[in-house]
Amino acid sequence: MTVAVLTGVPGVGATTVADEANEILTERDAEYEVVSFGTVMLEVARDEGLVEERDEMRKLPSDEQRRVQEQAGERIAERAEETNIMVDTHCTIKTPEGYLPGLPEWVLRGLQPDIVVLVETDPDEIMFRRLDDETRARDMESTREIATHQDMNRNAAMSYATLTGATVKIVENPDGGVEEAAEELADALE
Repeated sequence: MTVAVLTGVPGVGATTVADEANEILTERDAEYEVVSFGTVMLEVARDEGLVEERDEMRKLPSDEQRRVQEQAGERIAERAEETNIMVDTHCTIKTPEGYLPGLPEWVLRGLQPDIVVLVETDPDEIMFRRLDDETRARDMESTREIATHQDMNRNAAMSYATLTGATVKIVENPDGGVEEAAEELADALE
């Protein structure tokens, strides 16, 4: 089975691109299950009484985040034994202590992704998307901080590829470009 990891900074639209690409893949009879790594982490953390809401996750001490990551990775790896998986996640997570790998070695070892896809766009567009999103309690970052976060993601993605042999693809998702981004992602996964 194929394991694709789809990443991007908060507000870039990676989840939207994943959902659109999955519709295209379904039409092409290339079935994938889209799995949100954060949702699986939230399930693990809620089961342990650590958090109630998703946005509390990044406030956990890094040792707790690491342990929850590992358990979430194990749950997803079990699903990947039976179907193609598109893992919607963050390449890096900005915490009060610095950047934390979204997929550290202990998670990658189980997932063994075939491809890591970075969804990116202009930092100004991301900032405006975050401001318009009333469904999440996102931390405010400057465009410079968003650009740095995207750079950290690129570096992490290449490290992930080095550890697993996966390829790395960058898909641009500018305002109004979701359909084209989804088509490019679907083509890469087919």
